[in-house]
Amino acid sequence: MDLDIVALSRLQFALTALYHFLFVPLTLGLSILLAIMETVYVMTGRPIWRDMTKFWGILFGINFAMGVATGVVMEFQFGMNWSYYSHYVGDIFGAPLAIEALMAFFLEATFVGLFFFGWERMSKVGHLVATWAVALGSNFSALWILIANGWMQNPVGSAFNPQTMRMEVDNFFEVLTNPVAQAKFVHTVSAGYTVAALFVLGVSAWYLLKGRHIELAKRSMTVAASFGLAASLSVVVLGDESGYLSTEHQKMKLAAIEAMWETEPAPAAFTAFGFPDQEARETHFAVHIPWVMGLIGTRSLTTEIPGIIELQKKAEQRIASGINAYDALQKIRAAGSTANIPQDAKLTFQAHGGNLGYALLLKRYVDDPRKATPEQITKAAWDTVPPVAPLYWSFRVMVGLGIFFILLTGTFFVLSARRSLDKHRWLLHVAVWSIPLPFLAAECGWIVAELGRQPWVIEGVLPTAVAVSNLGASTVLLTLVIYTLLYTVLLIIEWKLLLKAIRKGPELRAETIADARRRGNWTPPVSPAGAE
Repeated sequence: MDLDIVALSRLQFALTALYHFLFVPLTLGLSILLAIMETVYVMTGRPIWRDMTKFWGILFGINFAMGVATGVVMEFQFGMNWSYYSHYVGDIFGAPLAIEALMAFFLEATFVGLFFFGWERMSKVGHLVATWAVALGSNFSALWILIANGWMQNPVGSAFNPQTMRMEVDNFFEVLTNPVAQAKFVHTVSAGYTVAALFVLGVSAWYLLKGRHIELAKRSMTVAASFGLAASLSVVVLGDESGYLSTEHQKMKLAAIEAMWETEPAPAAFTAFGFPDQEARETHFAVHIPWVMGLIGTRSLTTEIPGIIELQKKAEQRIASGINAYDALQKIRAAGSTANIPQDAKLTFQAHGGNLGYALLLKRYVDDPRKATPEQITKAAWDTVPPVAPLYWSFRVMVGLGIFFILLTGTFFVLSARRSLDKHRWLLHVAVWSIPLPFLAAECGWIVAELGRQPWVIEGVLPTAVAVSNLGASTVLLTLVIYTLLYTVLLIIEWKLLLKAIRKGPELRAETIADARRRGNWTPPVSPAGAE
């Protein structure tokens, strides 16, 4: 197998996914914030809440369009770059994607049109229902995508059929209720809510600094601070659940995140700081916090968390078992019909079939895993260790930023309660400069989830190296360059459109201005030219 194709295919999917994930969290969070703002409008009748909903809706629409454009390409890649993966698990993986398109995306896309064009054509309550349908559709889309992704991390409710050489569903309910998928869903959408809250908070802070749209900005900041505080706290709590599930289903990922080379006595310490060295298999200048990792990872004081070296030894054992499964599989396929399958081959495959994927790790080094040398088995076992340093630092950047978001949104929540949002200009500057940070945290979270799964495209079942299409490296490289350029252009276009809409600001209707003056809340805005 040409490993250049594998590396290029992985790089292409990673880049397109990272670009796409710049748009998804903001879409998820803004959809809920729009629904909250319009709910307040319907309940109070205050026209400023309608203008707020329409303004933030424009920014939502720009981001939604870009998210759709970048997301469609990702689904095509399963057939273009990962055709064997699509063949191997299409019966399972395709179902959530199809449901997402039919039930969730179409719901969301349909009601997006009603949101933008139904203000003067629908009743207040009718339009509010459409807005909440957009929000629910956005979150349903994320649910089905993460059910598919969660199955890749923890392939439950399925079994390998040696006759068809495919994974097939044997319990779709288990696929839907996969605990890894559920934990990933709530963690991901909470992260999206945090992204949107910090975005609204930062843009509103910019308006306060410029003396523009003050009443709208203060109300937006109040909603964003409250929503963002709840969301950022949820991210931490739900992230802990994801870590706990990794202890059960993805032990190597957890050990790599902690750069835990040796198994420690329970409860394991948390490595707060250090420099992982994968070649030396140690972490230099490590600073440990006793007991913390054991409590987080196992929720007990007596359960061990296995280290990387111990898990590598277990991988060697599973590869040896997988070779037995591979040998039995060849006998089953050679038999032709079910009636001719040797009984010993059936029994051997039943005993060792769960480790067949580990034998496929040897395909990097030898065409027939049964001919692998002990040295090749050891190398394949070490391949089960993902890149430690990127995981280690991505996780710590994500957690550090998460703590910062709690502090920032908590501070503005207190200020909003005291009606002093504009009393500390330095805090407003912090909010503005913090806008990119939740996007960075979301990208780090994606890296932890997906890079930590390597070398598996399906955990323990199908190695990434055998899942690619039979393409030339030059073909993949060409599409990689094209996608990177195209996505970069789209990203630039989106930010230009967002900045243009933000600089222009909301269009306040005469009804809104009159209502604000009647209540004594009207502050004449600084002209946009002066504000620049």
